[in-house]
Amino acid sequence: MSIIERIYTVFFIMFFLVFVDQLTKTLALAHLPKHETFSYLNDLIRIGVYENKGAFLSIGSQLSEFTRFLIFTVAVGGGLICLLSYLIINSNQSRISLISLSVVFSGGLSNFYDRIANNGAVIDFLNVGIYSFRTGIFNFADVFIMIGVFIYLLINSIGKEF
Repeated sequence: MSIIERIYTVFFIMFFLVFVDQLTKTLALAHLPKHETFSYLNDLIRIGVYENKGAFLSIGSQLSEFTRFLIFTVAVGGGLICLLSYLIINSNQSRISLISLSVVFSGGLSNFYDRIANNGAVIDFLNVGIYSFRTGIFNFADVFIMIGVFIYLLINSIGKEF
């Protein structure tokens, strides 16, 4: 795959997924009160707007503001730059690897944008589960990251490149 094809692929996925994630967050902020949860489908899905200053499951949210900035803004921003560089420069990767890592990059970029725009916080609003078995509160960017990682690990574990 040529560098132009890789750039088009990465940026198409990025613009589309960041748009979807930011649109859902905007709609959640506009139509849902903060810190109030609504339950749907017999409590399978809960929806409510929460600001997460930490990482997955609010890990790190108790750190000082400066430490959170260093980890979640500076380090994550640097990691995103490295991943984007890898996606564009590495001509040996398969199309599915490029796509799956572009999905990871897009989810990370959208959450990174949240941190810049929301004073270090990411907007989360979804929770799924049955009875007491529930996920943490998340957003679509988190879903994109998990899907991208899953596909990347799957294709690399079976050794098939498409």
